[in-house]
Amino acid sequence: MTHELKNIFAAYKTHQQSGGKAVLATVVALDGSSYRRPGVRMLLLDNGKMVGAVSGGCVEKEIQRQSESVFSSARPKMMTYDGRYRLGCEGILYILLEPFIPNEKTSGIFWQTIKERKSFELESHYTRKENSIEELGTIFKVDKSELLLRPDFKSKKGTEVFNQKLTPCFKLVIIGSEHDAVQLCSYASMSGWEVTVITSPSEEKGITDFPGANEFLSLSPEEFQPHMIDEQTGVVLMTHSYVKDLKFLVSLMEVTPIYLGLLGPSSRRERLLNELLEYNMDISDDFFASVYGPAGINIGAETPQEISVSIIAEILAVIRKKDPMLLRNKLGAIHN
Repeated sequence: MTHELKNIFAAYKTHQQSGGKAVLATVVALDGSSYRRPGVRMLLLDNGKMVGAVSGGCVEKEIQRQSESVFSSARPKMMTYDGRYRLGCEGILYILLEPFIPNEKTSGIFWQTIKERKSFELESHYTRKENSIEELGTIFKVDKSELLLRPDFKSKKGTEVFNQKLTPCFKLVIIGSEHDAVQLCSYASMSGWEVTVITSPSEEKGITDFPGANEFLSLSPEEFQPHMIDEQTGVVLMTHSYVKDLKFLVSLMEVTPIYLGLLGPSSRRERLLNELLEYNMDISDDFFASVYGPAGINIGAETPQEISVSIIAEILAVIRKKDPMLLRNKLGAIHN
């Protein structure tokens, strides 16, 4: 959800420059089932535009309608949406609507937090009754700082609190420059991930060749800096060169990505890892456990686009510790 909050702050900055107002909508509690879980947010602008969504589309118009009183009064309010008697979800959503007015300091610290890839918390104070009181609002917490999303908010006892810890955006490092790398970059970006593309210095390509990329680096395997890999970073090797893949693996031995995908059949993977062991017998078991090859889950993918979907799905399953399955075969709640 961090990437959705990035979009909200970015949209507010642009809208504020023209003197516009904004209201933040946060799902703070849920009874039953819903398309999205508590913690999802969207931004409503006073020109009628919306940034993000809190459902599949059945709730947003009602949120927009109820936000009109927040725009006019500048007071936060609670609303509920009962989906049990409507098409779609079968739960009751409790939604906090509040003026979104982060000051320059709050915005600056938010973007610095994103840049430094730090975790942070959002603490929303709410009630389950539909009302409009000043004690409703959200606090942005990072390190030892507590910052307000609207300057006049003062929390008091008597409200419920929804705490949400948000981690840095997942980052995908794609090493390769062919058509499949372009497609994977695009799909990863649409998933809200930060994407870094690394190509060989001999390739005459740039960041504009990779729609959705946040960073483009032209590096040889020897120039690769492992420090760019943290616990929220995955890597996919797709150079289509056995020698280059092996050299990059040598550089990656110093770190353990949460996911390391290899293209090609399992025999190619085993050969690469065996040669890697010959180079260094002290490779950790955690490193080997992070290697997935052939990359992707078995959905019968054939085209570069389908292969990208397969790889994205596998990465999600790995980082969220899920075993891929058909949801129709799953017992219990979807989001458990």
